Amino acid sequence: MTQGCYDVVIVGGGLGGAALGRALAGEGIRTLIVERESAFRDRVRGEGMMPWGVVEARALGIDRLLCEGGAHEVHGWTRYAGSAQGQCRDLVATTPGHTVCLDFYHPAMQRTLLDAAEDAGATVIRGAEFVGVERGSAPVAQLRTRSGEQRVSARLVVGADGRRSTVRRSAGFTVNQDAGRLVIAGVLLEGVDASEDSVHHFVSPSSGQAALLFPIGGQRFRAYFVTGIVQRRQPISGSRHVGEFIDACVDTGVPRDWYERVSAIGPLAAYPGADCWVDHPYHDGVVLIGDAAAASDPSWGCGLSLTLRDVRVLRDGLLGTDDWSAAAHAYAGQHDQYYGALHRVEDWLTQLIYERGPVADARRARILPCFAKEPDRAPDFPGLGPETPSDEAARRRFFVEDYDSPQCGSGAV
Repeated sequence: MTQGCYDVVIVGGGLGGAALGRALAGEGIRTLIVERESAFRDRVRGEGMMPWGVVEARALGIDRLLCEGGAHEVHGWTRYAGSAQGQCRDLVATTPGHTVCLDFYHPAMQRTLLDAAEDAGATVIRGAEFVGVERGSAPVAQLRTRSGEQRVSARLVVGADGRRSTVRRSAGFTVNQDAGRLVIAGVLLEGVDASEDSVHHFVSPSSGQAALLFPIGGQRFRAYFVTGIVQRRQPISGSRHVGEFIDACVDTGVPRDWYERVSAIGPLAAYPGADCWVDHPYHDGVVLIGDAAAASDPSWGCGLSLTLRDVRVLRDGLLGTDDWSAAAHAYAGQHDQYYGALHRVEDWLTQLIYERGPVADARRARILPCFAKEPDRAPDFPGLGPETPSDEAARRRFFVEDYDSPQCGSGAV
């Protein structure tokens, strides 16, 4: 027996699900959001939104909402080559949208947006389990709640339930995954003695390592250490290994005195950096957004922004026509294009920074001096996101195949 009928059932009440639910419910669309957790808790996840993602947040009308909920505006992005003095980029002055990075404590963001979706008119069920979906022109979501089993019919079921999406598996989507190359360890630190008005990004290509610190306010930083899977025998994970995590970041170039009064106030966990994605994330009444559609390599920090791009494109499509199947197909086609662009450029950067061996060393020796002379050869992920050029001409320019000199000294070929 089917219990309840909605226009949209959204599985997952995180950034993507809550933002989409708020947008649709605010337009009078009957929206149900199903969230597994009754209360959000800290886990190691992305908490820095790129400037191009903040443009998407503005388009969705949630940027001020996030700030009122405790998000921290960050005006600079400082890059360091090992322990060398960093160069800070003024994001407002140099990005196309003239925007900051927006960093936040993930559980607070989830609470803020899910409450906002409910205030906009969405029905929210917390502590509910998604069991499965029956695809078709009128798909049915099967749920398990405190009240028992429920079957909910809808015009569209949206999977916004993350990298290990149950909706994706139940609907029979085929998942693609890159080979494992990177491992990312992350932890929430308090008391870091660093500027809170900049993201700090340390890169050591000679050792194939990077460290990033995203300030979220109150001298709290979400800190990450990134390395190739062949560099370390065991990932850095678990509370007993915070000292090892700090040592690895210092080895990458972070000043040790930044950590003199630091304490870990969240779990330390490691996870793989490989992309996993679905080609054309819509069929038979089921559409995927966010990490369920494409979980991009988190070491490049585009996941939150990519999720909001998904939400904005799908929202605009659904509100623009009564033919929701056509709108969802159009969204899926656009998703393949902009995610594909990100994926290509991420792969180039990963080859440059993290790959090991004589071929990789020769590649860096050719490319990095050219980047120093011509900084615009490097992709502008913070400012441009998917609009970063990624065609064959851009690839040749990135890998310095458009010059006959390995040091950018003579004319173009």
